[in-house]
Amino acid sequence: MEIKASQVKELRDMTGVAMMDCKKALVDCEGDIEKALDLLRSNSALKAEKKSSRVAADGILVSIKTNDYATILEINSETDFAAKDSNFLDFAEKVKQYISNNKITEISSFNESEIEEARKSLVQTIGENIQLRRVSTIDVDSNMKVGLYIHSDSKLGSIVAIEGGSDEMAKDIAMHVAAFNPICLSADKIDKEVLDREKAIYENQAQESGKPKEIMEKMVEGKVKRFLGEVSLLSQGFVKDPEITIQDYIGSENANIISFTRLRVGEGIEVETKDFADEVAEQLK
Repeated sequence: MEIKASQVKELRDMTGVAMMDCKKALVDCEGDIEKALDLLRSNSALKAEKKSSRVAADGILVSIKTNDYATILEINSETDFAAKDSNFLDFAEKVKQYISNNKITEISSFNESEIEEARKSLVQTIGENIQLRRVSTIDVDSNMKVGLYIHSDSKLGSIVAIEGGSDEMAKDIAMHVAAFNPICLSADKIDKEVLDREKAIYENQAQESGKPKEIMEKMVEGKVKRFLGEVSLLSQGFVKDPEITIQDYIGSENANIISFTRLRVGEGIEVETKDFADEVAEQLK
């Protein structure tokens, strides 16, 4: 039977799926829009499942700030090209709208939502693995100032909540957190496992020096102290004025940092690198 352009456009508007896929679905379903819609939805789920094992280490961050919470969420694609696609950006806007109306603390919260259906449809449209990978949410109240920083490429972001101080101070510290990536607020708050692992490295280095035991102990102690100073937010040199620490900066307005979080797109994902010859050979297969 003849499939009209208006039918294809209607299905395209409903699903966001490529025109040719919409037309094929309509042909297979003899022009029945509802059946074609169900077919495309089932196909998108199948394609999403097939592509889910592929590494998606690119993408963007979306963020929101409400009166009760602030959230940063990582949406991954396989390539930066896909992350700039208008369909991907439309999906990111849907996610942003969703998290502005729903407090999300776990990615699994999307599993039964309309966002999951939209994600599967996007996989079919773009042809890449698309994942909602991580979310970080900070609770806020009326006594807090919240700084939200997203870098211009939307691949690095942070949130900081402070008591006292000003909105400008909160935003400055959020920018600092994004740039310097502290892993704890202060030296006494560091994860014991992280500290023990670093200390073991310094002890091995000291052993290799062949120096007397008391000298080695001082070497390890000095390196541990320097490490804690580098990774603790309060003791880091302020990004806008390295002559003072973050502790000095917040102390100037009697402020306290309540919590902070930071995300970078693709952080912690191992990406297999191939040279050009390998890629060509794989395509030929």
